[in-house]
Amino acid sequence: MVNHIATDRRANLLGSLWMVASMALFAVEDALIKGAAQGIPMSQILVIFGAGGAVIFAALAKAQGLALFPAAARAPAVRVRVFFEVFGRLFYFLALALTPLSSATVILQATPLVVVGAAAVIFGERVGWRRWVAIGIGLAGVVVIIRPGGDGFSALSLLAVAGMLGFAGRDLASRAAPKELSTILLGLYGFLTVIAAGAMYSVYEQQPFVRLEGTSGLALGAAIVTGVFAYTALMKAMRTGEVSAVTPFRYSRLLFGVALGVLIFGERLDGATWLGCGLIVVSGLFILVRGRAVAR
Repeated sequence: MVNHIATDRRANLLGSLWMVASMALFAVEDALIKGAAQGIPMSQILVIFGAGGAVIFAALAKAQGLALFPAAARAPAVRVRVFFEVFGRLFYFLALALTPLSSATVILQATPLVVVGAAAVIFGERVGWRRWVAIGIGLAGVVVIIRPGGDGFSALSLLAVAGMLGFAGRDLASRAAPKELSTILLGLYGFLTVIAAGAMYSVYEQQPFVRLEGTSGLALGAAIVTGVFAYTALMKAMRTGEVSAVTPFRYSRLLFGVALGVLIFGERLDGATWLGCGLIVVSGLFILVRGRAVAR
């Protein structure tokens, strides 16, 4: 029994470290995308980023002997997932390019709140009144950050909100996706949808693609590699420790994102942003802890 408990603790510790590493890498990816957007059209960033990630995940799938497009890939849930992936990626990348990295990162942390609330409505999962209150408080934190109607309100901040809602829809559709689809295949499909998002946005953006060179080109290349490592670390985290023990460390992305925004892009967070950040994180952690207690 003692050895079993010690093993679980080691697994949870290792899983938590993988999660923190994943969140740090995702934050670096966001910063690299924001840097690349200074010299490359957003539609081109989306297309190249998606193509680079898709090639790597396709190679990983083939190395494991997986069929790239099995019959399960045509399931309705996968199609819904594709739609929300396009929606989420497009608007979140635009938020990274046009708004402060720190605020976009903070708003993204509301994704689990939306997922829990929507799962109760769509999948009939049990969510008690305490968690509903926590969801409401967390979403109020988002409102505090974007400040609609206030002097500090910018319509561009809604880009991050739209991206967050798209990612929440993607995560919900992933729950309904056929179990035989591995995370590698879902990663492949996710990057392919980024190509689609870039192609569609190019029609609106109306900017010609440019030669990849200099700092912007290096940043985009580094973002692709970093994104693949981040996704791999995330899969390792979720498969190593208990989900309830590892998941709270997702919020470490907020620390890394804010730090990079301040150190690299000279951003400053005001009192309202800090307040909203606190409401989102506290609500999210409460929901995780409460969900674990209910499961017992």
